[in-house]
Amino acid sequence: MSSSAVETAAVEREITIAAKPETVWGLLVDPAKATRWMGLEAWLDPRPGGLYRVRVTPTRTARGEFVEVDPPRRLVYTFGWEEPDALVSPGGSTVVLELVPEGDGTRVRLTHRDLPSGASDGHARGWEHYLTRLATVAAGGDPGPDPWASEQAREERSA
Repeated sequence: MSSSAVETAAVEREITIAAKPETVWGLLVDPAKATRWMGLEAWLDPRPGGLYRVRVTPTRTARGEFVEVDPPRRLVYTFGWEEPDALVSPGGSTVVLELVPEGDGTRVRLTHRDLPSGASDGHARGWEHYLTRLATVAAGGDPGPDPWASEQAREERSA
């Protein structure tokens, strides 16, 4: 490995959601639906080259672009944080979501790859949190206000 190479890691998660793939898909690509489970505001243009931008907390905004859009089966977009101190810059990593029909529900397979090794633990915690909220909303529930959306909660998690 050369001295300029950066070690990267991936986060992989699977969750079964009690909703059809079409329902889950809408929650991933429709800005009004997406903010029911993650973020305060979303700007999503789900087409190859289209903008992916979500203000997740008052001080953290994720940005990237859609790479692959195959409804309601596969969604790929680049991902990073706009803040200058972020370990992952906009477009610096890739999120792959695969939606597989499973009975009356959907198995969601998430892979978030190309993360600097120092950023994988935080992103793993984030995906655990948000996939749980996605499952609740997709099944018709209300996850309530996102406790991570408050500045105080964000600071407590990073401490």
